[in-house]
Order: sequence, then structure tokens, then C-alpha cells
Amino acid sequence: MVIVRPFRESDAGALAALFHASVRDAGHRDYTSAQVEAWSPGSPDPAVYLARARDRVVLVAETEGGEVVGYGDLGMDGHIDHLYRHPDHVGTGIGSAIYRALEAQAMSANIGTLRVEASEAARRLFLGHGFRVDGRNDFVLRGVPIHNYRMSKVLAFR
Repeated sequence: MVIVRPFRESDAGALAALFHASVRDAGHRDYTSAQVEAWSPGSPDPAVYLARARDRVVLVAETEGGEVVGYGDLGMDGHIDHLYRHPDHVGTGIGSAIYRALEAQAMSANIGTLRVEASEAARRLFLGHGFRVDGRNDFVLRGVPIHNYRMSKVLAFR
């Protein structure tokens, strides 16, 4: 059982470590070693997550035992910048649980369209939740060519 809850300042270090572990482990399924290294050369400074939480909704997934196993964020413009889950929990529904909670936040804030720049793995998750691919982004990150996908979803208000 996983609980999705609001970010707490004490989560910052766990989210930084989780981001790095997720990119390093899951990233190798779809990207080269050089691309993964460029994407996450080291665990980010936890202060990045404290700053992120000031102007975005950040939700954290944790087990009943309190282990942080994923997180996602949402800007009030409908942009989802991060949605990551721990590599030990791939395929367990954590990514979908976080996404559904982010969508509920968007609906309650009357955000009409969600947008994301999704990695290969995230593209598969977002397609499963009704997003469409608007285009592919090819760019250079720390000197290494890499890509992701611009995706969007118009929310249907009930």
C-alpha cells in the first residue's frame, strides 16, 4: 500500500537521492550510458527540492512504513516537471498513483491542460493516462545529444 501525500521539508534529501537512483537505474533501459550520465551526473542538492516546493505542488509517495518511493510535481500552469519512482518499485503502480493525485490537484485548481516533457519511460506512463505526443525534443545536455517528448492532456471537468 502506498500513500500519496504533500511534500514535507524533511523529504528533500530523499527526493534528491530518489531522482538520481531512478535516472541511473531506469534510464539505462532507454538511453545510453553517456545520456544517463548527462541527465544525472550526481544526486542533486536537496535545496533544489525545497525551492521547487515553494512554487509548485509536490506530492510524495511513501509506503505504510514511511519509505519514500516516488514523487511528482505540478506547476499552476499545468506543467508536470518531475514524476519519478524508486527503481525498486518499477511496475507497481506508484507512478500511476502519483499521476492520478497530480491530476486531481490540477482539476481542483481548474487547470484545463496538463503538459510534460517526458522521457521514454515516462512517455509510456503518460500515454496510458490519456496524454498525446505533441512532438519530440532533440537537444544537447552537458554536451550529449538526448531526447524527450512534449506531451499534453486536456482535462475533462465533471
